[in-house]
Amino acid sequence: MGKELKELRELRVAAYAVCVRGDEVLLARWVSRDGTRRWTLPGGGMDHGEDPYDTVIREVEEETGHTVEPVRLLGLDSMLRSSREGGRTVDFHGVRVVYEGRITGGTLRPEADGSTDLAAWHRLDAVPGLDRVELVDVGLDLWRRRPADGRAERPPATS
Repeated sequence: MGKELKELRELRVAAYAVCVRGDEVLLARWVSRDGTRRWTLPGGGMDHGEDPYDTVIREVEEETGHTVEPVRLLGLDSMLRSSREGGRTVDFHGVRVVYEGRITGGTLRPEADGSTDLAAWHRLDAVPGLDRVELVDVGLDLWRRRPADGRAERPPATS
């Protein structure tokens, strides 16, 4: 057999919504493979052939029970991460399309059998105290700044 593959490259494109209503933002609680739970923006991976606009509508409904209207493209976030799995390096590249979303209907509920286990509205001023993924800060920054080039600014790494 040929040379064993030592590095795996993975690209994931996903779409997320920043849904702010008054002084609250809608978040979903993501459950990692190891069981860690952290708040994130509602959204997720695109299916092959799916438009990101349609992805965010589908994902917000799946994860929160709400129907959403994407009203504005806020920007894109590109992140790189490397990890070790099964004796090889996984070089992960995530491209995240972030929309401003307006809730138009539905009833708040948790996702059934998915990657999230809870959905809730949180006060914007309480977000810094939440156990959350970096995407929440990236999305809220895009929502506040509305950069003309749509480029997200990565928050500084914390230790």
